[in-house]
Amino acid sequence: MTAQQLKNSILQMAVQGKLVPQDPSDEPASVLLQRIKAEKQELIKAGKIKKDKKSSEIFRGATHNLPYAFCEQIGKEIRDISDEIPFEIPDSWEWVRLGELCDIINGFTPLRSKEEFWNSKDIPWFTVEDIRLQGREITETKQFISKLAVSDNSNRILPVNSILLCCTASVGEYAIAKIPLTTNQQFNGLAIKEEYKEFFYYRFLYHIASTFKDTLIRMAGKTTFNFISVKKVSSILIPFPPFNEQHRIVAKIEELLPYIEKYGKAEEHLTALNTTFPEALKKTILQEAVHGKLVPQNPDDEPASVLLERIRAEKQALIKAGKIKKDKHESVIVTRDKIPYEIIDGEERCIADEVPFEIPDNWCWCRLGEIGETNIGLTYRPSDKTDSSGVLVLRSSNIQNGQIDYNDNVYISCDIPERALIHKGDILICARNGSRALVGKCALVDKDGMAFGAFMAKFSSPYNQYIKVFLDSPLFRQQLEGVKTETINQITQDVLKKQLIPFPPLAEQKRIVAKIEELMQYCDKL
Repeated sequence: MTAQQLKNSILQMAVQGKLVPQDPSDEPASVLLQRIKAEKQELIKAGKIKKDKKSSEIFRGATHNLPYAFCEQIGKEIRDISDEIPFEIPDSWEWVRLGELCDIINGFTPLRSKEEFWNSKDIPWFTVEDIRLQGREITETKQFISKLAVSDNSNRILPVNSILLCCTASVGEYAIAKIPLTTNQQFNGLAIKEEYKEFFYYRFLYHIASTFKDTLIRMAGKTTFNFISVKKVSSILIPFPPFNEQHRIVAKIEELLPYIEKYGKAEEHLTALNTTFPEALKKTILQEAVHGKLVPQNPDDEPASVLLERIRAEKQALIKAGKIKKDKHESVIVTRDKIPYEIIDGEERCIADEVPFEIPDNWCWCRLGEIGETNIGLTYRPSDKTDSSGVLVLRSSNIQNGQIDYNDNVYISCDIPERALIHKGDILICARNGSRALVGKCALVDKDGMAFGAFMAKFSSPYNQYIKVFLDSPLFRQQLEGVKTETINQITQDVLKKQLIPFPPLAEQKRIVAKIEELMQYCDKL
């Protein structure tokens, strides 16, 4: 159960008379209402108030020897309203229409074109934004209107402790005015009538106002802007407890609210943890993998140093055959006494300050460009676009959650150089993006015969399964954050090639990839 559900449950218990026990010594609400009725009659007789011909009186049929469970009398007409009663209430309670208890005052918005209505801070003017800014007890408002704006509508100024009830747009939002104020047209003000003030506790109305939401939504139906008229708001049925019980209910609610708030904060923390934990766990797994701590080392594995020597020998053979060009800045990293040194063009330098952590003895540090090839993508013209008979171009938007999504499709028809074609097993990398966080996101390609767009890079290597682990790891992200480029939202080919990667034996690479695939399935179920 969420904190909001718990609060709703407590408030529902409150309006049903189940939150606190009834006290038989309390004056029943029926007696209280009859006394109020008698006092109203005296005021009418004295000419102090006018008689309301549509005044509603609700009573149990049994008290008038009628066959109905609940009846309502308006003027001389008595009708059965049993079907309208939403739930049972204690015998000492009564049902009352909201319009009987409160004056319901429409909100309004003065003409914005008239500066004289808005150029002062005379009268606070409430909107739903004030709830978002300070909560439901309104002690100030963001906007104000002038006295001139209400010169013909002085009854629009709501007294302190009026309930603010949203009856359009954000239907069901509510608050309590702790200062005199006006409100915009989305809200109606519920000001307890003078004759009820001594018998109806305003904080009881405030707390149960949230239970009106479902009723208001039903009333709104599919009307324009979900507008609910004053007449409909007036017709809302509310339970009316004995006065002393109203106070006990409010006291109990306000006793429980701090606990609900603490529960809500704990719930938010748990929700945030549940939301972030799977991703945090994935990052931890990937970081452990590139540290050499995810799977045990096997002394029978061919060391990474031997594998790197073979890669260099294969490159030399290709250079000799004229199939690739010699890299003038080929990097070789060696370790002596656990201190790494890099040899480029015959010059050796210590790179201990660049290497972030120790790796197992049968691993090696190397530059990414030494174990694969990278190319940038194709810039195409709008006129090159065609239908699905053309060549599919993969872009940044095609990389979704580490996978290739082929639904966001662009096809082109033009001459495409080999460097701009991408094949099964290649890694597609976002090299430039408006968002820094998206630079470096990548995915393994599982189809042949596609192109890739500008601001993208591909990486081709027999070791891409493990290299993808490295590119997904926090280590790669940390290294990217330390790169200084002309634009912070870009990684160049040269920068990509120079990335330091901890390189395991080939057999261990396969074990790492298999273990990650196994663990990620569990993470996705969290």
